[in-house]
Amino acid sequence: MSKIVVLIGAPGAGKGTQARLLEERRGIPQISTGDMFREMKSANTPLAREVQAIMASGKLISDDITYKIVRERTSMPDTAGTYLLDGYPRTAVQAEQLEELAAEQGKEIQAIEINVPGDELFKRLTGRRSCPLCGEIYNIYSKPPATEGVCDDHPNTQLEHRADDSEEKVSVRLATYDELTKPLLDYYDRTGRLRKVDGTGEIDEIYSQLDKLV
Repeated sequence: MSKIVVLIGAPGAGKGTQARLLEERRGIPQISTGDMFREMKSANTPLAREVQAIMASGKLISDDITYKIVRERTSMPDTAGTYLLDGYPRTAVQAEQLEELAAEQGKEIQAIEINVPGDELFKRLTGRRSCPLCGEIYNIYSKPPATEGVCDDHPNTQLEHRADDSEEKVSVRLATYDELTKPLLDYYDRTGRLRKVDGTGEIDEIYSQLDKLV
């Protein structure tokens, strides 16, 4: 039976990397709500115009509208088999709406959490530095440049530290994620469909765990 894989992971857990690998290696389409909202900004469909009007008014996109967007996107031919949802559902209400969609599409739902301890996430996010020229990402804790503060390939270029990777902002982001995601994890745990993979190893080790589950 085809599946809807709900991939869950905190900022810095490597969810995006693993989703891309599953798409490249297994051909499982990655359906990202972030990508869908960006596409809606320039699309010219009745639903897109409705979303544009909500965004222009400064209001939040409701669960019902988000569900409509996901439903419309996952009715495309590329999602006829198993597909992966990245960024949806975010709440228990959205999880219940997804149950309707899964039943309609004749698919099982499988939730997988990429689990990384909080102190490791904190180091990954606050330690990130990037080269403004080539985009190479370093980490002062786990992947430092050869010379402190400068890119290996562009030795005259200072590495940048994103404003939202400051210790204060990272603490807020992780706390917010925990608060919003706990009900979702509880929901899938209660229904016996939550699996966890250890997100602290090498990228291929984590992928191997995911590959077996999917």
